[in-house]
Amino acid sequence: MGQVTIYLDEQTEKQARASARADGVSLSKWVAGRIDRRARSEWPAAVTALAGAWTDLPSAERIRRPGARDIARERL
Repeated sequence: MGQVTIYLDEQTEKQARASARADGVSLSKWVAGRIDRRARSEWPAAVTALAGAWTDLPSAERIRRPGARDIARERL
């Protein structure tokens, strides 16, 4: 397992320590969890479960086909 040194201002460190304590984990585990959630490259399960939920949504092929009609735009 790698080690990383980070520098935090005093207020940020206090907030991080308090949050870790509230979650019942070490500061290291809390920071690692936050990084993991933010650095993830896949969508959360709740988002992927929505795939196909909008039955009236046109397919990508239909949207991209040449000559497809666009919706009326509001004048700015």
